[in-house]
Amino acid sequence: MPKHAKRILADALELPPLERAELVENLLSSFEFQSRKAIDALWAQEAEDRIDAFERGEMAGIPARDVFEEIEKTG
Repeated sequence: MPKHAKRILADALELPPLERAELVENLLSSFEFQSRKAIDALWAQEAEDRIDAFERGEMAGIPARDVFEEIEKTG
């Protein structure tokens, strides 16, 4: 790996977990995946299914604050 890439990686690893995740998403979205639209459609359907399950009372919600606190602890 080139020296500048190693420096970028070291800097990225110092970011908080949520910022690292955002960076990864931005990097991955910079690639042209032929199946990207299919994957996005599947995730959209999954989200809709989860919303429907929540509204039917089949799935409990977790406060975002709790989720982010847990991410920060494990990061």
